[in-house]
Amino acid sequence: MSRVGSQPIPVPSGVDVLISGNEVTVKGPKGKLQQRFDPDMILSEENGVVQVGRPTDQRQHRALHGLTRTLVANMIQGVNEGYVKTLELVGIGYRAHQSGKNVSLSVMLSHTVEVEAPPGIELTVEGANIVRVSGADKQAVGQVAATMRAVRPPNAYTGKGIRYQGQQIKLKPGKSARRALE
Repeated sequence: MSRVGSQPIPVPSGVDVLISGNEVTVKGPKGKLQQRFDPDMILSEENGVVQVGRPTDQRQHRALHGLTRTLVANMIQGVNEGYVKTLELVGIGYRAHQSGKNVSLSVMLSHTVEVEAPPGIELTVEGANIVRVSGADKQAVGQVAATMRAVRPPNAYTGKGIRYQGQQIKLKPGKSARRALE
């Protein structure tokens, strides 16, 4: 039996869950999310608790059981609390500028890079080198943050670039440091 899939999902107050067949709609203070799941999964809501069941113990049903439960739990948490990813720009001249809902990144390229906020995602710049990506959809928040990080990922030798806040970069020794060790 799946340990993750069999756990009940509590629905906090202020969050409405509507299950119609294999489609789940969750509304809350941070927005509305809607997702369609595998038709084999059994979704039910009773007394403020969502349960996910599976029809058989086949390998595919066991895999979908935990996945479905986790996705529904992420939807409920997203519309209730939301998700935030914080990026740091490390390096001399690395800056971020807020322009409306979008963010302009100056990261030592020949041009500035414009990052547009998709619907449901909010981009905010704090200071000159901190960018917060927030929204109700966990997947969308992570994707926007990864797209911004891919503009200039951290350099393995100097540590300069765009990194997630708190991310540790293990720096490689350069040529001269390697020669000193020999």
